[in-house]
Amino acid sequence: MAANNRMVDLNCDFGEGYGVYSFGQDAELLQYVTSVNIACGFHAGDPHTMSGAVKQALSAGAAIGAHPGLPDRLGFGRRDMQVAASEVYDFVLYQLGALQAFVRAAGGELAHLKPHGALYHMANRDKAVAEAIVRAAAAVDDQLIIYGQSGSLLLDTAIRYSLPSASEVFADRAYEPDGSLASRSKRGAVLQDADEAAAQAIAMASQGIAFTPEGTQVRVIADTICLHGDGPHAALFAARIREALIQAGITLQAPCRTKA
Repeated sequence: MAANNRMVDLNCDFGEGYGVYSFGQDAELLQYVTSVNIACGFHAGDPHTMSGAVKQALSAGAAIGAHPGLPDRLGFGRRDMQVAASEVYDFVLYQLGALQAFVRAAGGELAHLKPHGALYHMANRDKAVAEAIVRAAAAVDDQLIIYGQSGSLLLDTAIRYSLPSASEVFADRAYEPDGSLASRSKRGAVLQDADEAAAQAIAMASQGIAFTPEGTQVRVIADTICLHGDGPHAALFAARIREALIQAGITLQAPCRTKA
């Protein structure tokens, strides 16, 4: 799926609560997205949360992906860890297997994998980590679609291993000229206006263009747009972005698995 086909997926992280603790705006966002990335129990999630998240997603018709993270619940998986590639492989394989069991038991099919937090960013810069993630995915299901940041090492690795992939962009983030996300510490790095985020989403999906904080155009490939669920106005942003894309004539659809 490419940006110039005027078709794009809207994804969000999902099921990131734990026990009696909730996180994000799952119920509110589910009506706007076409795919979800469900936490698999390491950075967040537990068996009951995973089971409920799977059933919610299936009921809504959203494609289900695994969202494996580092074993760092205290840091919500957002802190880098010194781990060997063999450990990353085992971490991902373990979490994929757990979520796949819940999806199959509920009568669904696991569609994709998107690493969470620090693991996502580690896979964008560390070849061994990227390969460990892709090899674990292939071992479970060689048709799992790998979600990775546009232009990332993870996507290159998925292609090299002949796994399907989807290039991810972020409508509410500004970009650097090299295609990387602008640091959150930089003024204008996080878009605060829903209409501005919606305008960038349209540019990404229809023209393959994102913007720097200064307004310079940056080339990206937008197969899937991430909608963040942990901000105070997450549902408002999601609704506005979805509405704007539809009004622009862009079809909203999750990437399709290739049948064996």
